[in-house]
Amino acid sequence: MTVERVGVYPGTFDPITKGHSDIIQRSTKLVDRLIIGVARNAGKGPLFSIDERVQIVRDEVEALNGQAVKIEVRPFDNLLMDFVVGCGASIIIRGLRAVSDFEYEFQMAGMNARLNGTIETVFLMAADRYQFIASRFVKEIGLLGGDVRHFVSPRVADRLESRFARPRPTE
Repeated sequence: MTVERVGVYPGTFDPITKGHSDIIQRSTKLVDRLIIGVARNAGKGPLFSIDERVQIVRDEVEALNGQAVKIEVRPFDNLLMDFVVGCGASIIIRGLRAVSDFEYEFQMAGMNARLNGTIETVFLMAADRYQFIASRFVKEIGLLGGDVRHFVSPRVADRLESRFARPRPTE
């Protein structure tokens, strides 16, 4: 009897970037089923509501062609370990961009292991072309009228541009 390997890739995804999509695609090589957990995380003051972020991530997942792994997108607003257990998962997937990410993620993995030692955390290094991308920078670039299309899909760029649309001055 084969045990299904279920992984959770949690994040705020405000917005989802090309780096996130890369981690999602690469995660599918490690698990039989991937659940993308979109955290409410109101403390971060997200640009998009939880419902918008879930839909945006779902749209991005649909655009990934040829995935043999079943991918689900679910919102959550509870303790990550409770969410992971509730999903029937045994793996948490986290992406790392830089040493600064490692310190935070290392501490978080240690805390999670103390909460539930049966759940493993797996780290995937960001592909070199995505290591510098951070959602907070993408939002700032968009807010200031910059082109975000290098960092996010065209669908996400359109959503950002719409969100930051400035009314045209009247003459």
